[in-house]
Amino acid sequence: MTAPTTHPTYASGPDLGGRTALVTGAAGGIGRACVLRLAAAGAKVRAVDRDAEGLEALAGQAHGLAGAVEPQTLDLTDLDAAEQVSAGTDILVNNAGLQLVRPLEEFPPDVFHTVLTVMLEAPFRLIRGALPHMYGQGWGRIVNISSVHGLRASPYKSAYVAAKHGLEGLSKTAALEGAEHGVTSNCVSPGYVRTPLVERQIADQAAAHGLPEERVLADVLLKDSALKRLLEPDEVAEAVAYLCGPQASFITGTSLPLDGGWTAH
Repeated sequence: MTAPTTHPTYASGPDLGGRTALVTGAAGGIGRACVLRLAAAGAKVRAVDRDAEGLEALAGQAHGLAGAVEPQTLDLTDLDAAEQVSAGTDILVNNAGLQLVRPLEEFPPDVFHTVLTVMLEAPFRLIRGALPHMYGQGWGRIVNISSVHGLRASPYKSAYVAAKHGLEGLSKTAALEGAEHGVTSNCVSPGYVRTPLVERQIADQAAAHGLPEERVLADVLLKDSALKRLLEPDEVAEAVAYLCGPQASFITGTSLPLDGGWTAH
């Protein structure tokens, strides 16, 4: 007998019934949490990821929510396809990302190129594809999942830091251009979130710093955070949902740090 599907208990939030959302990097981590949160608010969500099996599992987890989840397998390095898939969306959440921790002189140029393609050029193309519909109806929400590394730099993360700083600038430009059309654009900028990407970073940082993995979290990743814990994906998803609601209609062109006090230094 199949166990009933359970979901997090969501705070009261926006009613997104009738809206179509698109979330990239949807198969896990922050993206998965955003898909489920927006679907719980009633949106029809296009869940985009290159991980077909992860998307299939996500669609099963979304059963019983107010909205619907439509899995769409896509590699965001196919930029033309990325632009096409975002057509007709009311809400765009640019979340997909990847990370490699290496000193600059050892950083592989092909990986640098891929990171910038997926995390900066693809968001540009997705925004470009979504804006005609948003402008035409006089309403739209763009939420870019940036990072504290879009606001601060760290060593050994040249591609990730460059991409996130670029995403912050792209988001602000979209906000300035979209304001007269009823479209807001903002970044949510988390610190370290409990995701597979961060788990891989712990291993990479352990190698880079010559530390045991158990010391990396407290001594490296959370060194500058006042709150000494990882952020949960559901907490990020709540911030995304808030920015999509009517109560956030005057918030645009900014970044919402969810960084445990990191940028208070």
